[in-house]
Amino acid sequence: MKHLIIPLVNWGIGTILIGVFAFVCIIIALIVYNMIQSDKKDTKAREFTRDQN
Repeated sequence: MKHLIIPLVNWGIGTILIGVFAFVCIIIALIVYNMIQSDKKDTKAREFTRDQN
């Protein structure tokens, strides 16, 4: 009767997994943001060279 409460969640591993997931999401968001910014610079460069011709 002492061991009726069985822990169903390991909070240590769960917290680490949530942290890793958040870190990966932030990295992916930064990569996408960087790709968007570099595309805008490339588009401006193409417009400049087109105007020169």
